[in-house]
Amino acid sequence: MSNIVLLGASGSIGTQTLEVLDLYHEEFCLKAVSVGKNTAFLRELVERYPSLEAVYSIEKDEELAAAHPQLRYFSGEELSELAAWPRTDLVINALVGFVGFLPSLAAIRSGKDLALANKETLVAGGEVIRREMKKYGTKLYPIDSEHSAIWQCLQGNPREDLKRLIITASGGSFRDKTRAELKNVTLEDALKHPTWSMGAKITIDSATMMNKAFEVMEAHYLFDVPYEQIDVLIHPQSIVHSLIEFRDGAQLAQLGLPDMRIPILYALRHPSHAAGVSSESLDLAKVGTLEFRAMDYDRFPFLKAVKRIAPLGGNFGAVLNGANDEAVSLFLQKKISFLDIEKSVFAALSKMEFVSDPDEADIIAAHNFGRDTVARMWN
Repeated sequence: MSNIVLLGASGSIGTQTLEVLDLYHEEFCLKAVSVGKNTAFLRELVERYPSLEAVYSIEKDEELAAAHPQLRYFSGEELSELAAWPRTDLVINALVGFVGFLPSLAAIRSGKDLALANKETLVAGGEVIRREMKKYGTKLYPIDSEHSAIWQCLQGNPREDLKRLIITASGGSFRDKTRAELKNVTLEDALKHPTWSMGAKITIDSATMMNKAFEVMEAHYLFDVPYEQIDVLIHPQSIVHSLIEFRDGAQLAQLGLPDMRIPILYALRHPSHAAGVSSESLDLAKVGTLEFRAMDYDRFPFLKAVKRIAPLGGNFGAVLNGANDEAVSLFLQKKISFLDIEKSVFAALSKMEFVSDPDEADIIAAHNFGRDTVARMWN
């Protein structure tokens, strides 16, 4: 039995992970869990999983702690301590935002493997993460549907035969709008994703295509593939989750219904394609038509910027992430317009001081610089 730490249990990926763990309760034992502010949900989890040894919430629920003295209760700045909880094998990082970076490092440094749904871990600190994984001999398993698809397609194939990765993108809420039409879109419009049900932050990132820019960076670090060998293709139906192409021109794709429980389960039980998470099979006859469009990098400038600048490495990703976090937060508060997100991020990047070989402290400083620069713009 594998002993699990689940970070971000109350979010979309977290709750779906719990469904998967429940289905395979004879193989996985939940030992430690974190929520953000949702202590009511944490109370439910404590009753539901008697195997829990440690829990975390931002603010400590003193009543819950008193009622369960057998639990180690972490709060505040102690999230990384939960990630390093002893006698556990795997940390599932389903946190949203840069808050996931330090717990990922803590998990790796405590010798645990990492199943990763937290994009910011690799976007902001991919070089640090890869260095620490090599040092501590740990493994990294992707949970994003696109990266899970690539991972599955690569199984059993010689890496020297790989020509490129092709990441698919739904195009987000505004895929059919021109740049001019984006001037007057609202928050409510942006939150209407056409195919996926996700949290607000990632839905906005999908609309700006920053989410796909992040996935390009993740793919680079996950699969050790140069940026020039990573392409993006718009695929509105979200049925083909990604593809790989070999040197002879052959392409392999992974197809499936938009159900995040499938890549979660694959990360936990690979290379087995286990049953149980979905009662519905993909019916291509019912789908009828699969549509693909070339990526317009002028229409989606975040992708263009990442393709051009990310190969430099360094602290670029951390500044990008911090600036985007703050800009999206301001948009969600209706303090700036949709196009102001791009304006804010590029302004922060233009002012950044490049660090070619960042350490952990440099990554944190760069993220804070990006976030604070955008905040000052609109204060």
